[in-house]
Amino acid sequence: MRTQAPGFWDDAKTAEAQMRKIKDLKNWVEGYKSVKTATEELELAYDFYREEAITEEEVDAAYNHAVEQVETLEMKNMLSKEEDKFGAVIKIVAGAGGTEAQDWADMLFRMYQRWAERQNYKVEITNIQDGDEAGIKTVTMQFEGEMAYGYLKSENGVHRLVRVSPFNAQGKRMTSFTSVYVVPLVDDTIEIEINPGMLSWDTFRSSGAGGQNVNKVETGVRLHYKFMNPVTNVMDEIVIENTESRSQFGNKDNAIRLLKSQLYELELEKRRAASAVVEAGKKKIEWGSQIRSYVFDDRRVKDHRTNYQTSNVNAVMDGDIDAFIKAYLMEFAD
Repeated sequence: MRTQAPGFWDDAKTAEAQMRKIKDLKNWVEGYKSVKTATEELELAYDFYREEAITEEEVDAAYNHAVEQVETLEMKNMLSKEEDKFGAVIKIVAGAGGTEAQDWADMLFRMYQRWAERQNYKVEITNIQDGDEAGIKTVTMQFEGEMAYGYLKSENGVHRLVRVSPFNAQGKRMTSFTSVYVVPLVDDTIEIEINPGMLSWDTFRSSGAGGQNVNKVETGVRLHYKFMNPVTNVMDEIVIENTESRSQFGNKDNAIRLLKSQLYELELEKRRAASAVVEAGKKKIEWGSQIRSYVFDDRRVKDHRTNYQTSNVNAVMDGDIDAFIKAYLMEFAD
């Protein structure tokens, strides 16, 4: 094996890239084996049923398991782009509407945390700003795990909430909007050029829950980066705040990684625009478009791009969004 060859680890970067390829191939082989085993078990179950050795319910269970295995592999096949394999960065920003919108942002924050737990993904909160009375104004989350961006890219856009507001004394039905931005979390295999002359930093105290927990040292960092936007071809600025680490060095290091992630997403957007073929009648997918409505009173969550909907609002808000992700990938993935 090449990995056993002398000098394989001399170039650590190349070796790690090779190991990732091996891991990816291994996952495909294991996925194929799972599908093959499930379909063989289904055939066997049907034979046993004809011999009256097992019940119809047991055949149904074998069938459902086989379908689940096939669909899992099929969905993974939809994630074939270079960026799909990376982790993801999600930034949630409450829209206009004060406390109601900030509470909605907090609910989405929890939804994605619960989803990550279901996927066994590691999540780090790199920056969070509490709301004035409740909820949050904004939060930035990093998801570390295989195909995290491939799955979460479906969440990019504006999420709309309709409910009777607990913050409204008249019990009126309120509509709130929160924006969710998703970019790939790049690793060391992606070369992103940063012009140090266009980079500047501010430092500030990373505030916690208040009182004794407030950080007395300026460990929070705010990065400013001016650059020529490859999509719009005009000068632009990216501002990133990072307060995750207790050390200023750690926060600067992660802020640079988040900057590279955003610059990488812009390059991808430029590439996609250059190669896009707009099909007649195909739904338009834009960064800021309203993608999904959560109507609590009517017990309905509907995705406006795929028309997939469910009445199980509680499950969705508890992180069960896989069906929405699957519907998006099956319709829009190339």
